[in-house]
Amino acid sequence: MKAFYKISLLPLIAFALHSQIAIAQVSINTDGAQPDNSAILDVSSTTSGVLIPRMTADQRTGISSPATGLLIYQTDGNTGFYYYNGTTWMLLGNGEGGGGHVIDADGNAYPTVKIGNQEWMAENLKVTHYRDGSAIPNITNETEWSNLTTGAYCWYLNDENTYKNLYGALYNWYCVTDPRNLCPAGWHVPTNEEWLTLKDNLGGVPVAGGKIKATILWLSPNTGATNESGLSCLPGDKRHPNGWFNWDNLLVMGYWWSSTLFSSDHAYDRSQMYNQAGLYETSSFYKSGESVRCIKD
Repeated sequence: MKAFYKISLLPLIAFALHSQIAIAQVSINTDGAQPDNSAILDVSSTTSGVLIPRMTADQRTGISSPATGLLIYQTDGNTGFYYYNGTTWMLLGNGEGGGGHVIDADGNAYPTVKIGNQEWMAENLKVTHYRDGSAIPNITNETEWSNLTTGAYCWYLNDENTYKNLYGALYNWYCVTDPRNLCPAGWHVPTNEEWLTLKDNLGGVPVAGGKIKATILWLSPNTGATNESGLSCLPGDKRHPNGWFNWDNLLVMGYWWSSTLFSSDHAYDRSQMYNQAGLYETSSFYKSGESVRCIKD
């Protein structure tokens, strides 16, 4: 015989939920209604809500062996409801273009957009750890950067406070291809072929760039910029292989890595300019620092 309980007092709630008495269903309400047949716990009210555990991002990521489906509310950074999908924490909600959100190894949340059969991050990556938690070196010195043969990142002009949140980090290609993985679980740095698919989905080279460019923060005239894709690409420029920055070029150019080799010391990337609407297939030396957009597996 099915058992159900109508409980109105907090001490009784605690007793019902924590006692060793076998309870098939529990109803918590103010109107005496029976629990729905499909629910082990049925809470109803027209004047109050349910509060689940609230914690900071550090506290969330510090949970040991979270269960699949675990739900919390994050109170700092990218606030909102997060659930654990068995592999990674996900922020509940929808982004532009019918996408959602994805969270990197640092706890940064990124909106995503769907374009054709692809789903892309709608912001540049700014993670400072690989997927396994290993720290990525932040190299500020020009000589040290130019001598690298392993993964590293930097902020534009080495100024994290000014450029991190808007433009993300600049990564060398060794970082892009490190087996510890730069992108979150279930995501990866796009191949050259995946960039070609994006270009084709948006109408080809002459116009695709305008459809992914943000309508702000590019130098005028920001030719062709509509951002109708929702990708919101910004001109984060790059760091040169010798460790130099273009000090006056931030609003002019944007570069994004692919994971595909071009030659023995160059890899394919994509570039955009403030005065053109195209999305161009180019290549850069491994030691260059460029932006990264991740794509869903």
